[in-house]
Amino acid sequence: MTVRLHWFLPTGGDGRTLVDRHAYGPPDSGRAAGVRAPDIEYLAQIAKAAEQLGFEAVLTPTGTWCEDAWLTTAALAQHTERLKFLVAFRPGLLSPTLAAQMAATFQRVTRGRLLLNVVTGGDSAEQRRFGDHLDHDQRYARTDEFLSVVRGVWRGEPYDFRGAHYRVEGGLTVLPPDPVPQLFFGGSSPAAGPVAARHADVYLTWGEPPAQVKEKTDWIRSLAEREGRTVRFGIRLHTISRDSAAEAWATANRLLDDLDAETIAAAQAALGRSESVGQRRMLALHGGSGDRLEIHPNLWAGVGLVRGGAGTALVGSHAEVADRIEEYHALGIEHFVLSGYPHLEEAYWFGEGVIPELAARGLLERPVTAGGAPLLAASGR
Repeated sequence: MTVRLHWFLPTGGDGRTLVDRHAYGPPDSGRAAGVRAPDIEYLAQIAKAAEQLGFEAVLTPTGTWCEDAWLTTAALAQHTERLKFLVAFRPGLLSPTLAAQMAATFQRVTRGRLLLNVVTGGDSAEQRRFGDHLDHDQRYARTDEFLSVVRGVWRGEPYDFRGAHYRVEGGLTVLPPDPVPQLFFGGSSPAAGPVAARHADVYLTWGEPPAQVKEKTDWIRSLAEREGRTVRFGIRLHTISRDSAAEAWATANRLLDDLDAETIAAAQAALGRSESVGQRRMLALHGGSGDRLEIHPNLWAGVGLVRGGAGTALVGSHAEVADRIEEYHALGIEHFVLSGYPHLEEAYWFGEGVIPELAARGLLERPVTAGGAPLLAASGR
């Protein structure tokens, strides 16, 4: 099992700050310094950089504050050649038969470059914005049915399904996707585990310390075995990698400079209302305090002070970041879905610094190439 690397498309905007300009603070507070709009030109820069640096795919998020992931990635496929797109979407907001058809079309249009990230949703207020009024556990039950229909429809012959949430008669994708997109799926609650075990190709966890990650992967692995299935594993992390550890930690500390006590308190209050068990686990890593943010060697919880979702970053020299990736890999983590602020620059820091380290350790499947020629990567910029 080799390491498979993925990057991130900041379709809600990017910049040199952790402050989420959409969710926190007064609406008339203006633009934070260094904010970059998620226009197609900037996102194309990131996608092209990720492709050239050797990342396999880019995760494209879903939610109120993001551009639509399906449309954005379909456009960016025209700016890239090999890069895959890990498209996040929410079951329940569209028909499962339509989702299956969309995925099949995307595979043909992009010649097989689609991966799917199934996001059940852990925030009822966010779900209600889209007209979804089910509670947390009901959403996972619906996701279970949704993915059963999607996989059934992908068989290429009429498929019937009758459940509590969906009734499908003769569901059909006339031209099934080739290849069938891998399904990435996350969730830390008791309601999420069985759904992952039945449907996920890759179970994706946020970046907790290795011991906690192992507990979670052992749990999912055992559930999958009961279903007669094998699930692979991935982890979602930010990165701050530099030529020296001192430079990396200085960068991390500068990201905290924008965060005053009021901003952190507002963010923590908003995040604390989430029903997501995974989000609660992220909040528990720092407890709302910036006093002890290095929660494991080179694992920094500062991002989670103000941002939801993945709240931890690997911080250190290129070799130290590679050490931590190797540590997670030894636990069975195959897919690393990474990001950093700003995403364009951090892609280069990681691609030119950490990727050669991983290649030298034999953790990558093949040499990184750009434009068909060997990529001569320096130790930093």
